[in-house]
Amino acid sequence: MKNTPFTEKHIALGAKMAAFAGYNMPISYTGINDEHQAVRTNAGVFDVSHMGEFILKGEHALDLIQRVTSNDASKLTAGKAQYSCLPNKEGGIVDDLLVYCIEENKVYMLVVNASNIEKDWNWISQFNTNNVEMHNISDKTCLLAIQGPNATSILQPLTEVDLVNMKYYTFAKGTFAGVPNVVISATGYTGAGGIEIYFEDVDGAANKIWDAIFAEGGPKGLKPIGLGARDTLRLEMGFCLYGNDIDDTTSPLEAGLGWITKFTKPFTSSELFAKQKAEGVTKKLVGFEMVDKGIPRHDYEIKDAAGNVIGRVTSGTQSPSMQKAIGLGYVNTAFAAQDTEIFIAVRDKALKAKVVKVPFLS
Repeated sequence: MKNTPFTEKHIALGAKMAAFAGYNMPISYTGINDEHQAVRTNAGVFDVSHMGEFILKGEHALDLIQRVTSNDASKLTAGKAQYSCLPNKEGGIVDDLLVYCIEENKVYMLVVNASNIEKDWNWISQFNTNNVEMHNISDKTCLLAIQGPNATSILQPLTEVDLVNMKYYTFAKGTFAGVPNVVISATGYTGAGGIEIYFEDVDGAANKIWDAIFAEGGPKGLKPIGLGARDTLRLEMGFCLYGNDIDDTTSPLEAGLGWITKFTKPFTSSELFAKQKAEGVTKKLVGFEMVDKGIPRHDYEIKDAAGNVIGRVTSGTQSPSMQKAIGLGYVNTAFAAQDTEIFIAVRDKALKAKVVKVPFLS
């Protein structure tokens, strides 16, 4: 198992550790509910250094990105980022990712899921027919996500970059906690606001930044947060998790990601997606909340009132913010309308649920 530069910090803080995407990662410290509420109401720090980062450079860098991603990266100017996906040739999704424009038309950073680093690298490489300079900087890049409504105000004393007024999906490079060349990005996957910071662990930078964050934030209630709460936070927002809600067999249009599927340029499977858009999809990812008592889990069958299987649960949990069980799942399109009654097969019971609008938490 790989460690991040913060692994010893997590262990010293008493984190419950587990293997995730080949890394020894903190799942929880004080409990998922407690950590979840800390992020929703104040601020928390996630070590997400297991994520992958690629740099693409050269005059054909944008062209390569345009051909392999579904969103329109030509809209990006320096200092802006966008959410996108890498479609495969069968109309599924290789991965979802962030595209950062460092220098317009010349230099970009792609941020990919930890479990897909090698897969994504190989996928993009096969389309690199114009000698775009590609660098996999995943192993030397640290990534901390500091999330929550008070995250930016807590961290502002650590940097000259104006965190409080940084617009969503923009970023800047600056000094953070005395460490130069830190990429500070107004992104995150919790729906609670905050920033993510990317930096290289040179001259003890990881320790310096971690310690400064907690020296500044500890007295203000900032807490370390594990991957367990990261999952409940993203699910309350209806954000897709690769491997659960989207994968090689799901189309972005089926997953409600039509907004990142732009037909202003050709890309892998774009003709197939255009056909899907014109004709309509046969299944859709929907949010639902339980009416009967019970927790929906990944891969549970979804049924109609007559007991016919109409889909499967992709993610489910007891929402700490809402105090009710919620989930995402694919259903036949006929059952995708809001307030449609569906049933979740939990052991030998069919528990009533209803389709609701996402995000669950408004």
